[in-house]
This record gives sequence, C-alpha cells and structure tokens, in this order.
Amino acid sequence: MEDARECLGEGVLKHLNVLEVEALALSGRQQLCLQQQSRVDDLRIMVEKLRAHRDMLKARAKTNMVRGAWGAVSGYNMRPSVMFAVRTTFNSLQHLKAVADQRNVDCNEDDISAGGSSRTAQSQLSFLVARRTQVKDLLQAHHFIGGYDVTETGRGKGVYISIATAFEGLYLETYNLELDLGHVVQICRHNIPPFIPLEKLAQVHLQTDLMDFLSALSDHLNAFAGRRQQVCLIQEVLLGSVEVMESNVLFNTIVLMCKDAGENGRAILCTLEYSDLSRYLPTKVTIESEDKDLPSTPWWKESQSLLLCTPAHKAFQALKMKGLIA
Repeated sequence: MEDARECLGEGVLKHLNVLEVEALALSGRQQLCLQQQSRVDDLRIMVEKLRAHRDMLKARAKTNMVRGAWGAVSGYNMRPSVMFAVRTTFNSLQHLKAVADQRNVDCNEDDISAGGSSRTAQSQLSFLVARRTQVKDLLQAHHFIGGYDVTETGRGKGVYISIATAFEGLYLETYNLELDLGHVVQICRHNIPPFIPLEKLAQVHLQTDLMDFLSALSDHLNAFAGRRQQVCLIQEVLLGSVEVMESNVLFNTIVLMCKDAGENGRAILCTLEYSDLSRYLPTKVTIESEDKDLPSTPWWKESQSLLLCTPAHKAFQALKMKGLIA
C-alpha cells in the first residue's frame, strides 16, 4: 500500500513539473510574441517616417526641377556648355551611326573575314557604346533641369520624346512624339495639337538638326501653354475686374474687357495679338473705349507698353493696383 502511495505521489509531482515547464515555455513564447509585435510596431512607425521623408524629398526635387524648368519663351534654362555638349554628341552619334551602317554594307558586299578588320569593328563598336552612354547621361541631366525625356524604342531604330511645358515655374501639359531613325527621320506618332505647325518645323529642321527641331517645337508648345495659362489666370485672379470676351483655340488673339476706374466706369476693350506663335507675349496691343480720347492719354499709352512686355494677368493686376481699372 505504501509503495502504491509513493508511485502515485511521484506521478502527481512529475505531472506538476511537466505543467510548470509548459507554463514557463508558454510564458516565454508569449513574451517573445509581445517583443516581436513591439518590433513590428516600431518598424511600421519607421516605415511611415521613411515614407514621409521620401515624400518630402520628392517634393523638394520637384520644386528644384520646376525652378530649373524653362519658361514659355526662353525655351531653355540649360547652360550653353551642356547645350553644346548635347548637340555635339548628337551630331557625332548620327555620324558614327552612318559610318557603322556603311561598314555593315561594305562587310556584306566584300565578305570580310575575321582578323584585323574584326578588331577594328569591335573597337568602333565599343566607341559607339561609350558615345551612346554619354548621350544617355547628358539626356538624363537635361531632363532633370526641365528638358526632354528621350527613350529608345525598337532596339535603337527609334526614339520616344516627351516635351514638358511650363509657365512661371508651373509644369503644365506634356506632349509626346515618336521618331523613326531610319535613313530619313520620320515622325511616327504624336499628340501635338493640330494647330502647332509640326509639319513645317519638321520640313525645316528634322533632317538636318534634331536639337533645332525639338527647340523650335518646344518654343511653340510652351508659348501656346503660356498664352492659355494667362487667360486662365485672368479668369481666376481678376474675376469681376477683367472679362475675357473672345479667344480662339490657339490663343493668338485675345479680347479683354475692363472698366475705367473713373466715375463713369467706361468700358475698355484690349485686344492682344500674337503674330509670333513661339512667344507668349503679344506683338500688338490695341485699346478701344467709348471715350475716343481715353486710349491716347499718357497713362493708357504706358499701359499699352506694359502689356507688350508683361504677361497679361500681371499687367492688369498692376493696372488695378494703380487705380486705372475698377
């Protein structure tokens, strides 16, 4: 009987020991889970901070890019040295491409065997690759300061070009076109507005100098975007003072109406004409009023000169501050 009691006691104690060990293990696992959960929470907080920091850096980068973007008339803010380097590299690359194409033709016709000619071809190929890398780096730098974004398509047979438009430090629309770089450079696809003289610019510049073509096209697109943006700003900022009476799709003729700040509040019509479509400032300003003598007064002659050299929304804001318009 006593032996039975001892065995029973030992079994209970052993079972209690097992339960204690399991309880300690469970407590350890719970503490580990709590530590892991705390670590996960800390990592989530860190991720949120890093995301916030990333967004801040993106905003700073975008601000710097906007500050470096060209205006609608100036075309580029690129330094002349970089511009010259890009132009020279493009011309060199086009020349080397022509030489390489001619060499391939000669090799096919004469069936040149391996040897010294092979080593020469390999050297020329390495030179072309180095030039291509240099062009990519320059184009990337150009894009960072508000230039073009150029992407190779069709295994080097074409390029996809994006042209950003901006006005007074604000990015507007981006236009795209795809060029086929064959023996004759051709425009495959594009989303350039139909009233932009794309075909005329291509006939003048595309076959001779790609950079001149892109520069002229960029001037026209930025000028159009600038003229349209001025009209939008007049409607927003000068609501109730200046009314847009007439404008066309190209925004090269804009008719604005305002009222004289005098007691009679006579209506004044200002017609802005843009004969140079590559500029966002008017080439001719005509002022008309019910009072035939009003446009010839000194202050309105001065205002006419102001409108010729200042964006329309800023010029009318200045006129309002001077008390010339209501």
